[in-house]
Amino acid sequence: MSHPSPEPSLTSLSWVPCGHGTTPEDPVGCRGVDVPGHTACLAHLADAERDAYLHSLTPGTNIDHSGTTFTEPLLDALLDALRDPATGYPRVGDARFISATFEGNAEFDFATFQGEARFRSAIFKGDAVFGAAIFQNDVGFRSAIFKGDAVFEAATFERTAEFRVATFQSDARFAGATFQGGTWFTDTTFQGNAEFVRTAFKGGAQFEAATFRGDAEFEAATFQGDARFVGAVFERAASLGPLVCAGRVMLSGAVFHGPVTLSLASRRLECRRTRWSSTAEIRLRYATVDFAHAVFEYPLTIAAEAEPFVLSYGQPMAEQALADAPDDGVRVASLRGVDAAHLVLADVDLSGCLFAGTVHLDQIRLEGTYSFDRVPPRTHWRHWYPLRFTPRRALAEEHHWRATRPAAARGWNVAVLGAGHIGPAQLAPVYRALRKSFEDGKDEPGAAVFYYGEMEMRRHDRTGTTRAERGLLRGYWLLSGYGLRASRALGWLAATMLLTIGLLMGCGLPKDSPKHEATGTVPPGGGKVIFEIDKADPQNPTGDRFTGERFDKALNVTLNSVVFRSSGQDLTTTGTYFEMASRVIEPILLGLAVLAVRNRVKR
Repeated sequence: MSHPSPEPSLTSLSWVPCGHGTTPEDPVGCRGVDVPGHTACLAHLADAERDAYLHSLTPGTNIDHSGTTFTEPLLDALLDALRDPATGYPRVGDARFISATFEGNAEFDFATFQGEARFRSAIFKGDAVFGAAIFQNDVGFRSAIFKGDAVFEAATFERTAEFRVATFQSDARFAGATFQGGTWFTDTTFQGNAEFVRTAFKGGAQFEAATFRGDAEFEAATFQGDARFVGAVFERAASLGPLVCAGRVMLSGAVFHGPVTLSLASRRLECRRTRWSSTAEIRLRYATVDFAHAVFEYPLTIAAEAEPFVLSYGQPMAEQALADAPDDGVRVASLRGVDAAHLVLADVDLSGCLFAGTVHLDQIRLEGTYSFDRVPPRTHWRHWYPLRFTPRRALAEEHHWRATRPAAARGWNVAVLGAGHIGPAQLAPVYRALRKSFEDGKDEPGAAVFYYGEMEMRRHDRTGTTRAERGLLRGYWLLSGYGLRASRALGWLAATMLLTIGLLMGCGLPKDSPKHEATGTVPPGGGKVIFEIDKADPQNPTGDRFTGERFDKALNVTLNSVVFRSSGQDLTTTGTYFEMASRVIEPILLGLAVLAVRNRVKR
């Protein structure tokens, strides 16, 4: 965006004031520029000289009446002298009204300014009416004061338009206006209503540090470039939109004192350090939202709109400026530094959102259809062994951290510029807070996903987790995926059972089932006979050990071990130890599998 050319200040005027009306308090007197060939401004010319000057003007003439005080009849006479017979409307070349004062209404309706139009520091004490005016060159109202209504409805600004530091003490109406070049309302004050309904900004539009003390209306406004409201202040309830912006809507540092509704179809919405002092609802299409360090004291909702916005007169808003956008979804880029206690997100994409540093993240509310990033699919090879990631939700910051690790698998997304370096120590509390948020919302399966991420970060954290704890977590992960992967626990259970069966068949079952033996002693002289019944020690197996009969016995022992029961089967000494070990290990694995299933279906 090109910047407007500088204009002379009151302290460095390029003209000699006519000096009429001097007083001891004001030795300069009238500051109006002299009419060419005369020693007085237009307001102080003699009637005959003024008539002669006006009669000499033709449509398209350059005029310079800076510092002049205009009454309504004097301005009308000037514009009548410049009226084009073909159109019936005034046509001016370069128009300089720097520091001019308009005592009554200033009506420039349908006027055409072919050259530069300079109204810097002008004072409009009545209404300033530029309806349907055409500005073919640069136009400047810098530091102008509009005490009455400022009407620029349907006006066309073909090049840059500057309203910096201007003051609109009443309503400012730009409905239907077209700004084809850059537009500056920087540091402008709108004390009345500011109406930009159906206004087209084809260049960049800057409202930086502007103050809106009345209603700010931008319904059906279109911005082909960026819409910059950085540091703007909205003192009353605001309803920005619905509007369309092909670039960025920049509200960073803006302050909203009253309730606000934003309805935006934009590629990007920047709300860094924006302050919301009342309730707010932000409804979006196409946008990527940066909400880092925003401050809000009341409930705030960010929601995606599925269909085009409907305008107040019932028609859907045209979105041709965003026709080349990949989709109309809404993505949140950052919530860092935000107090999420009052934040509601609905139907948004959180796959690229930065959460680290968010306060009260456990109180955030997620509604509708929302999505997080996923771990890389497929099986990856690391050195000589395969590595497969179990499908689950993953935060963008976990992607960034894993992408920086040595021999990182393909599929982890690298950090964007400015994302910073976040490690497992910082990510574990983020996952924990999101888990609690889902638990409070009675979504236990959803909470389990973030519990998995939390445990993963604890397992990889080498700063806040001891070696023993990391080893325990690694075992918990390996056996059952932290109690969340039933297939893994069942797989280990099946492998353990097969191993137990094989070991029992190999050396745990005796060669033959020991038989009971009875031995007796007959005392001398007869009498009572005493028998001792004992069982022979099981003999270690020999020969063919892997038979159907031995498999059946080993399976019986193993299945009883799973449910922590003794089979009562005769075993060798080695087999007895195998059975004892299986009666400890296999029920644990079965319990982990049951726990994983429970965590997936619990409500």
